[in-house]
Amino acid sequence: MRFSKGVLVLALLCSLPAMAGDKQKGAATLKDFQPAGTTDTKYQKKQLFDLTFEASGNEYVCRTKNDDKVKATEWPVGGNITYELDEDKAKLKSAQGKKVECKVVRVQAVKPAAAATN
Repeated sequence: MRFSKGVLVLALLCSLPAMAGDKQKGAATLKDFQPAGTTDTKYQKKQLFDLTFEASGNEYVCRTKNDDKVKATEWPVGGNITYELDEDKAKLKSAQGKKVECKVVRVQAVKPAAAATN
């Protein structure tokens, strides 16, 4: 009985890393860059930003952290970015080499473009 429980526990422990999803990585185009929230509180001294990009059939909105200093001029809309998604966390890198870590706050499935009919 002990042996079968041990085997069951061992099998469960070995399967946990397999269930953990792989990180999604790739290149995308920055679709939108908007300020989020205000900076008038004593705990939030830096402006937050929402970055929107499309990857693997979904549109992601990613919000920067309170302690990140991000300049809007370093993230041109329509510019190329590379991304790494890990559940609700993302790491983005602009074509200029600027990096930012952010939290995914919204995911929307992208609908395929409707075919034009004549």
